[in-house]
Amino acid sequence: MIEQGSIALMSETPLLRVEGVSKRFGGVNALRGVSLEILSGEVHALLGENGAGKSTLIKILSGVHVHDGGSIEIDGKPVSFASPAQSRDAGVAVVYQDLSLVESLSVADNLLLGREPRTRLGFLKKRQLVAQAEAFLKSQNIPLDARAMVGSLPFAYRQMTEIAKALMGDVRLLILDEPTSALTDDEEKILFEAIRAVAARGVGVIYVTHRLNEVFRISNRVTVFRDGQNAGTFVTDQTNMRQLVGAIVGPDHAVLKTDGAASGQSVPSTGSPAKPVLELADVSNDRLDRVNLELRGGEIHGLAGLIGSGRTEILQTIFGLRPFQSGDASLEGVSLKGTDPAAAIRQGIALVPEDRHVQGLVLEHSIERNLTLPRLPTFSRLGWLQRHAASEHADAAMRRLAVKAPGASTLVKNLSGGNQQKVVFGKWNEPRPRVLLLDEPTVGVDVGAREEIYGVIRAAATAGSGVLLVSSDLSELLQLCDRISIVVDGRIIRTIARLDLGSAEDLHHLIQISQPSEEHAA
Repeated sequence: MIEQGSIALMSETPLLRVEGVSKRFGGVNALRGVSLEILSGEVHALLGENGAGKSTLIKILSGVHVHDGGSIEIDGKPVSFASPAQSRDAGVAVVYQDLSLVESLSVADNLLLGREPRTRLGFLKKRQLVAQAEAFLKSQNIPLDARAMVGSLPFAYRQMTEIAKALMGDVRLLILDEPTSALTDDEEKILFEAIRAVAARGVGVIYVTHRLNEVFRISNRVTVFRDGQNAGTFVTDQTNMRQLVGAIVGPDHAVLKTDGAASGQSVPSTGSPAKPVLELADVSNDRLDRVNLELRGGEIHGLAGLIGSGRTEILQTIFGLRPFQSGDASLEGVSLKGTDPAAAIRQGIALVPEDRHVQGLVLEHSIERNLTLPRLPTFSRLGWLQRHAASEHADAAMRRLAVKAPGASTLVKNLSGGNQQKVVFGKWNEPRPRVLLLDEPTVGVDVGAREEIYGVIRAAATAGSGVLLVSSDLSELLQLCDRISIVVDGRIIRTIARLDLGSAEDLHHLIQISQPSEEHAA
């Protein structure tokens, strides 16, 4: 038995061995001879920028793609999965960023979908189904209500439902693709406890993440892919952040990427806060309770709080997605009461939503069409789209944001997560928004793309936009924001200057002590 960190590796014989695996898509080499070994009971982090080959390998292991060359072994026996069913039968379970839940069913229904307890006549044993789900959730210390409808849950809890669903099978190898992208610190701790419990039973875990701090908290070893090839494998407690970032982005860029966000250091805001551009006065509706907020031009203002605290709802209310019941909001002195999203856009308010796939992009459309969609009147004459003007606008936006794609005609669905997010930002860049609302703007993007998005956010503030930022990543708030407001149960409890906070731990403590006393005591 090999001990690494706090998790015992049950065997030196690899549970999974990937050796020299390659995969081509047309003229693109997605994987060029990559290798990876996973031991039973090991949590093995897999890192790399978007396009490095991580997703391709995951899809090969899950039976979505068949590899072109190399070999894959499980328990020393060669395997090649021609379908996801074959992969699942071999004990491989994958939790993707894009959830595969039935939102009209309960948590229990989703967990046991396709394996529901039934009578001899085929009738569903509903009580037994709920009891099985509740027993499993309790055993894994996952705080989900088995009877809750999945569609009514916040995104983080839907994500946890997906993970619980994967864990319920006879799993030998569990692959988690960005599992904490929308979780708070407390929820991450619960997830990590569940992962450790799974690993303790001898399950091998491949943990894909762009959050490097997590690597040191949960993994035993780390493998880095770059440009479809291996860039290094490290024992976690024998490496550091700088080495990992250097492997991910390459030695030519390592110094740049380890300054600031990647290293966890504070980065001062480049904005010059001026007079208020947006003011909320006692705003209340179905989710908000007398919210008061002042956002200054040139300021990056963070909203911190637990999932479900009302952070997203504040942005939705400002953007006109949720109506006011009382109170008022004003944009440079002009009331926003009764504003809908179309009017908000005309007034210079832009929203980058949490779920870019559903709310931020039309995936089947090109980059050009997505970039011009909110500004169609600008590129139209007598009802006809001026293609030349639209194309010039899209090309300029792609250059400015460093969107990596063959051209503006590329379908957005074919872009990496980081480049998709850049397109969402690009929709609002011209003309410059007066208020930029950002809801989890770096979810699911890699280290390099995250730094580039940080640059876009700071540039917006420098140009005079007021930026209101929701993020579950507390270190991100500290790196970007001038001030941070703590949101609890639909109210802003307090606002703190960034300079008055020493670390993410300080901010986490403030969030915890701001909760209602009975919840905090629990």
